[in-house]
Amino acid sequence: MSLPEFFFERVSADLRQQLEGVQALADRLTERRLAPDAQACAEGIAEAAEGLRRLLANALQLRAAAAEAPTLAIAPVRLRELADALQDTWTAKAAGAGVTLLVSYDGDPEASALADRERLLQVFDGLIGEAVGARSRGAVEVTLRAAAGPAGVQLEGLVRAVRDAEWEGLDLERRIRAIDARLGLEAAMAAMLARHVLGAMGGQLRRETGAGASETLAFDVQLAHAPVAEAPHQAAPRAAHVLVVDDNATNRMVAQSLVEMFDCTSEAAEDGLEAIDAVRTGRFDLVLMDIRMPRMDGVAATRAIRALAGPIARIPIIALTANADPDDAAGYIAAGMNAVVEKPMKPEQLLEALNATLAAAESAAETAA
Repeated sequence: MSLPEFFFERVSADLRQQLEGVQALADRLTERRLAPDAQACAEGIAEAAEGLRRLLANALQLRAAAAEAPTLAIAPVRLRELADALQDTWTAKAAGAGVTLLVSYDGDPEASALADRERLLQVFDGLIGEAVGARSRGAVEVTLRAAAGPAGVQLEGLVRAVRDAEWEGLDLERRIRAIDARLGLEAAMAAMLARHVLGAMGGQLRRETGAGASETLAFDVQLAHAPVAEAPHQAAPRAAHVLVVDDNATNRMVAQSLVEMFDCTSEAAEDGLEAIDAVRTGRFDLVLMDIRMPRMDGVAATRAIRALAGPIARIPIIALTANADPDDAAGYIAAGMNAVVEKPMKPEQLLEALNATLAAAESAAETAA
């Protein structure tokens, strides 16, 4: 790794960690009963932190996309919900740029398919940003069409706008600069990333010029049918004593408050070496293990715990990481971890991981007995 790459990795990792702390604290504040002005401040902090997190994520993904195709995390997606998410994300942004956003969905309202939800939204974000950037007034129309057939679901996305005169004839680089000038760097990066992601999904961008100065950005992707399954009931986990391992004091505090919200008790350790010593005592039912830590990181600590003698070697370990890349997550599981939870942690995601991991551990113990 070259020196510039080393510093890029370190700076991006440190930025992620600091943003995780800010966003987690803001999320916890918004859940409390605050005075209206304090509540608005907490929500503003959370929104700003989320915007910075998206900006950093897009920069990292663009850097990775230049080297290889983006990785897709396939899961069931309700297609109508994509339209709702785009409406929520873009209505205010478009209005701020003097543009009215019209979003429609054409298809079965309950239709689901196997897809990467976040990547699909990235594609639409890029195309909508490009369309809004091409306008100084008027409207942008976004249409999602879902057609189910024996082979799967054909999803078509169309984003239509009437271009301003100065937009005519601009190449991609100048379009990106124009988007940045009107909507900011996040939208400009999203427009670039959309093309990389669309290629990884097997789709292709079409640019259709209509009457006058109208232009439609369109794409098609073929998605597999999602299996029909009833959502499992999420009960609170049994009372467990949890070891929270993180070198960041803010992250430790947030994780412990979430654990205690689920009627569990907790203690904390600051790195992998302290975690191994704590696990050896046999006091804990589960470990929440950060990945990046000084002295000994989470992966090395997990391998050391799995090498211990006796039942304590089988203690459930959940990885906590800001890097939810599927390849990295698979590496954490291969190192001996039982599950992966993305930072900043959401209560429902942590609850699901706690339930599943503790249940699997109890089942394995019963089988061994």
